[in-house]
Amino acid sequence: MPGGRLTQQDRRQIAQGLADGLAYAEIARRLDRPTSTITREVMRNGGPTAYRADLAHRATERRARRRGQAPSRTPEAPPRADGRDTASQRHREAVRECEEMLTTVFSESGLPTMMSRILGALYTTDAGSLTASELVQRLQVSPASISKAIAFLESQDLVRRERDGRRRERYFVDDELFFQSIIASARSNDRLVRTARQSAAVLGPGTPAAARLENIARFLDLVTESLLRAAEQAREVLHTNTVPAPGDAPEPEPADRT
Repeated sequence: MPGGRLTQQDRRQIAQGLADGLAYAEIARRLDRPTSTITREVMRNGGPTAYRADLAHRATERRARRRGQAPSRTPEAPPRADGRDTASQRHREAVRECEEMLTTVFSESGLPTMMSRILGALYTTDAGSLTASELVQRLQVSPASISKAIAFLESQDLVRRERDGRRRERYFVDDELFFQSIIASARSNDRLVRTARQSAAVLGPGTPAAARLENIARFLDLVTESLLRAAEQAREVLHTNTVPAPGDAPEPEPADRT
């Protein structure tokens, strides 16, 4: 029934739709469900490449049993790692949906599923950081999976790690990391430009292959230059227009009494 819980047959249709390369919106339309329901179901159970209907159904049943056995939460329950209000079920669900939408966007941009899930979790925390144990608990995966994914994200300048006061490693995301990621992408383009021009020289001036490679080099030169200029300008604007925290506003200058 539309709006009810997904059945095992629903999950088999989702798995078949993924195998057929259908978008989440099309799978949702065929099942008469919200797209967010399909997105949440897939990302919660391994992502589009690892989703298995029977495994997803059993995992959902286990989660339902654990919820039934868990003691009810009181308003005094400790805050979550994302700093959000634990007393509001609707708010928790909204935050969770935002996290899953971000995860889907990261995944569709080419990042592997686990890396996308970690970024989705980090970007929806108020602090912009989580420890390895918090990620393990939040994503319900092994510490080894977190460690491997973090190493990849660090290599792409998408997260950074620091030690907190308790000597635990924390993983951070912020706007500076996006700037660094663009710089890393520009360096990669620069290597491709040099290689293309070296190859063009070997292939011989005037040949179609050399002309093709020279055009690629010129194109990337122009794009990279524009990208770096835009990144620098955006960074300067964001840092200049940062809103001061309460109490940090400059004191008014005394009036001129002359």
